[in-house]
Amino acid sequence: MAEDLHIASGTKEEQYVALVPQVRGLLEGEPDLVANLANVAAALKEQFGWFWVGFYLVKGDELVLGPFQGPVACTRIRKGRGVCGSSWAQEKTLIVPDVEAFPGHIACSSLSRSEIVVPLLRGGEVVGVLDVDSASLDAFNAVDQRWLEEIVSLISF
Repeated sequence: MAEDLHIASGTKEEQYVALVPQVRGLLEGEPDLVANLANVAAALKEQFGWFWVGFYLVKGDELVLGPFQGPVACTRIRKGRGVCGSSWAQEKTLIVPDVEAFPGHIACSSLSRSEIVVPLLRGGEVVGVLDVDSASLDAFNAVDQRWLEEIVSLISF
């Protein structure tokens, strides 16, 4: 696929509906994990303009920073720590409307106000997480959860 992204307008749902086939096209035929994670992060950041979009990959007992779009980030996160580590430990998507209210939140940037973290599951095991931060409070909901879970399911490990 050409590396041009069509930025859709409309409701959040309509934007995801337009984005998912483009993500499939970006991933199709490309076996390199880093390239695919980088393109997914870029596509999400371009489409929605979120503050930070990126991946952390499980390496031993830590999540290690992978491809991302946005300002510099925390490099390593222990299992069960912060939103990312909690999503890993609980093996489920976490939506945090106000990161300041999340016990043990790791503040990589004081500009991040809300967050969604989606685990990447392979063979029933978490192999990484997609972390998305917004500069706005309460930016994420069940629509984001549904579509971001679908998008991460497209990524081959």
